[in-house]
Amino acid sequence: MRLLSTIAFTLLRAKLRQSIVAAVGVMFSIAMFVTLLGFMNGLNQLLDGLILNRTPHIRLYNELRASAEQPIQLAYADSTTAGKAPMHHFIHSVKPKDDLPRLRNATAIMDVLKKDSRVLAVSPRLVAQVLFNVGTTDLTGQVNGIDIMQEVRYYMFQDYMVAGDPYDLANGNNTIVLGKGLADLMEAKIGDLVQVTTATGDRTMLRVVGYFQSGIADYDKVQCYANIKTVQKLLARPASYYTDINVKLNDLEEAPVMAKELAARFGVQATDIQMANAQYETGSDVRNIISYAVGIVLLIVAGFGIYNILNMMIYEKLDAIAILKATGFSGSDVRRIFLLLSVIIGIAGALGGLVVGVTLQHIIDNIPFVTAALPSVTTFPVDYSIRYYVIAVTFALATTWVAGWFPARKASQVDPVEIIRGK
Repeated sequence: MRLLSTIAFTLLRAKLRQSIVAAVGVMFSIAMFVTLLGFMNGLNQLLDGLILNRTPHIRLYNELRASAEQPIQLAYADSTTAGKAPMHHFIHSVKPKDDLPRLRNATAIMDVLKKDSRVLAVSPRLVAQVLFNVGTTDLTGQVNGIDIMQEVRYYMFQDYMVAGDPYDLANGNNTIVLGKGLADLMEAKIGDLVQVTTATGDRTMLRVVGYFQSGIADYDKVQCYANIKTVQKLLARPASYYTDINVKLNDLEEAPVMAKELAARFGVQATDIQMANAQYETGSDVRNIISYAVGIVLLIVAGFGIYNILNMMIYEKLDAIAILKATGFSGSDVRRIFLLLSVIIGIAGALGGLVVGVTLQHIIDNIPFVTAALPSVTTFPVDYSIRYYVIAVTFALATTWVAGWFPARKASQVDPVEIIRGK
């Protein structure tokens, strides 16, 4: 192998320009593959994070809805079995039951969930529909009563606050964090008092301690956040009154199955994160497929370049191949020499491609990207996952080996007698 390697390097130096061109092709392909995948997946994480970071893996709630079975249906349920003519029920405009949108036994449910090994965190929420009174104008809003410490720890609440401190919301009474769009409409500054009217007509003054910006304009014109005790006081409800329970799991993939299990167990409605955000996952999958497809096409094109260069080298080096075989080298030895040529080009291109790719990733990661819709982002997002480098190098070496196999096989079948006789 040492002798074969020496011969391979000699042939490589003899056609150095063509070899460099082939290596540059591999280098360019790997660099673009790594850069494209890192940038696209960084972008996917950013876009998905706008929603997924603030979305629980499972949401338990009790939405108002009409009874599945009406009294008239229950009264005449056995009409067909009693030998009577079948009854047809024509019920229109069925109204939901007059019930509060609260979770019954919410505290007991949370205690059970906290003991479940699959659960990472459990946090209650109380949602109140309100009107913000601005002069003679009323603006519709929704105040979310949350456990501030849980939201900061598990749902990145602090990352979306563009002004103020979330701990002021946790420690203060009658305080509120306004959505940035709503704050702009009301021209409310930090420290100002805003008047809130509930659905029952009760009015309360709340002090603004910060602004929240999710990046979704319509959302930021409606959503606001307050300490859950403040919202309970606002609605004149007891400390055990909650409308939602947010559950975060250790394994996100368990959410769909566990949501059905919890809904049946506790007699509540449950929505898992996959169901709630299916459109975002679909978009991410499509972008990932496009990125991988483009990168693989680049590597295949580089492989064709190596194939063509080795083919030309064989035609130009028929004399050398004939002499090698005439002096005792077997066809398999000649095949190994040209496969070594291909692998050397692939390795050189792969190493160069990794260096260029990482450099381009860092350049993109330092390009300023400032937008009012994404307050927590200052530069273009890049994912530096090691798997992109492993995939790129593995596929590049496999492509160059396949590209070198066919020319090497052709070289191993050269008949030295015909070549020498022709010369």
